[in-house]
Amino acid sequence: MVKKKQVNKILVVDDEKDIVDILKYNLLQQKEFEVLSAYNGKDAIKIAQEEKPDLILLDIMMPELNGFDVCKKLKSLPQTADIPVIFLTAKENEIDEIIGLELGADDYIKKPLSPRKIIARVKSVLRRVQGESEKLPKTPDYVKFKGIEIDSVSHTVKVDGEEVFFPKKEFKLLHFLISNRGKVFSREVILNEIWGENVYVVDRTIDVHIAKIREKLGDYADYIETLKGIGYRFNDD
Repeated sequence: MVKKKQVNKILVVDDEKDIVDILKYNLLQQKEFEVLSAYNGKDAIKIAQEEKPDLILLDIMMPELNGFDVCKKLKSLPQTADIPVIFLTAKENEIDEIIGLELGADDYIKKPLSPRKIIARVKSVLRRVQGESEKLPKTPDYVKFKGIEIDSVSHTVKVDGEEVFFPKKEFKLLHFLISNRGKVFSREVILNEIWGENVYVVDRTIDVHIAKIREKLGDYADYIETLKGIGYRFNDD
């Protein structure tokens, strides 16, 4: 019996209809994608909430509500926080790339767009995301350290009794470190565990996520230690 390919729902968001049409055509040619489209940020948020796509291709430079604002909103909503986002942009600015990573983007592709590259990156992100639930079985569902409580079943983090929202990657990174507190992990190990093997992610991605986690941990920020030239550790002393 031939195994049927999984069909993934992709939301393409760009204010240029020609770009949406090109990406939609090329994705549909793969016979393994269902494609939704939006031409502005407001509609993108609405469609994402209603349709729960498996991945979003999101243009940054849109009028009224830009891609950064859309991503920030989606990552703040529990029903859309885990949807992977690939930014599309005509800007060649490292600061924009860092902002995108801070907001929880999974990839960042510069225009002019190559449909073949887009499809390859979409498939790569989907493989990684859909395999993540099997990659970290060793972390317990519930972890508590002093005033920090993490529950992976409800995807909640409480700091001194108050719930603090963590996007998917930040949540998994904190969960991984605190579940293995006292152990030192290299950047390579962390990248493989949280982002997956054979996925190109720059080192600063970890730095950005660690910085955001520290901000949210408040008085417990210093428990996450940076060991220069080695990696990171959640110190349990």
